[in-house]
Amino acid sequence: MGRILVEGVPYHIDNFDRYIGRVIGVSDWLTVDQKRIDEFGHATNDMNRIHVDPEFARTNSPFGGIVAHGFLTLALLTHLSQTAELMPEGVDYGINVGFERVRFLAPVPVDSAIRLKATALACELRQPGRWSFKCRCNIDVRESGRVALSAIWSVLFINTALSGLKSAHMAEGGG
Repeated sequence: MGRILVEGVPYHIDNFDRYIGRVIGVSDWLTVDQKRIDEFGHATNDMNRIHVDPEFARTNSPFGGIVAHGFLTLALLTHLSQTAELMPEGVDYGINVGFERVRFLAPVPVDSAIRLKATALACELRQPGRWSFKCRCNIDVRESGRVALSAIWSVLFINTALSGLKSAHMAEGGG
């Protein structure tokens, strides 16, 4: 789906005060399949049986079957934010600062589709070319119609030319 624009207001960091309190982006739907759940479990050494053992999850879990790790849902915010096109024009990249009030509100059953809906909460110029940005992130589950995760995400937006910082490409040794 992507960005949600305010009529007549360019989606640019210089105009971002006009977007505060508004939904600024909705991601595409993403299916959370067993392969993704298993790979996340292996990557994080979290092989809890409610995530990876269908028979155990069906008979023993309060969810009646396999569910995604809550932290997998949280980790998918990066990808979902990219399909929602949250980064405004005039910004080269964002640095993850952290999360507040992370809540896991509903399960994400295996093979469910999730999407992000993001609302801008604050955007303040901290130094030339550096803005502190906060948004409320809700991850919806299509099949249940419930919000699986809610969190406030803090990001430092960087404009390399204005900030004097190297671009992410240069910082990684690129030319």
